[in-house]
Amino acid sequence: MARLIWLMGASGSGKDSLLNALREQPPEGVMVAHRYITRPADAGGENHIALSEVEFLRRRGKGLFAIDWQAHQQHYALGIEIDLWLAQGIDVVVNGSRLHLSAARQRYAAQLLPVCLQVSPALLASRLRQRGRENEAEIALRLQRAQERAPEHCISLSNDGALTETLRQFRALLESATCS
Repeated sequence: MARLIWLMGASGSGKDSLLNALREQPPEGVMVAHRYITRPADAGGENHIALSEVEFLRRRGKGLFAIDWQAHQQHYALGIEIDLWLAQGIDVVVNGSRLHLSAARQRYAAQLLPVCLQVSPALLASRLRQRGRENEAEIALRLQRAQERAPEHCISLSNDGALTETLRQFRALLESATCS
């Protein structure tokens, strides 16, 4: 049975870097899905499909999203194509949301494999400052949120070292992990 790998992690943990690396060197039988987001294509650093709010709502109304949610004054969605890929036996990796994991669990049940990308607090603080998107108060809030307990049945994946090592660990995880 194909799996939906719901990749979660604090802002700055390296999700986008890992997803881009997986797009460049995909494991056999794995696809990385893009999110549909109502923010400009060049904003945020994520390789996503930018939609206007009108276009987003129109697509949602037509049933073109498997899951959608709102966060940070934006609309986010995963396209219905992920269901087609799963039906073909392809594992799908998505940039998931901790707050919307329950919706993914409801829809995908036994196919869902939640993975939590973990980074030490000191490294996370350094990464957040280096990218320069947030002020110190916003960084403090992100660091506090990052200390929240990981969701239940979430497989932990460390991203404290080199991205190549995280990618190796992720591949090993895919070979050994079963869904929750």
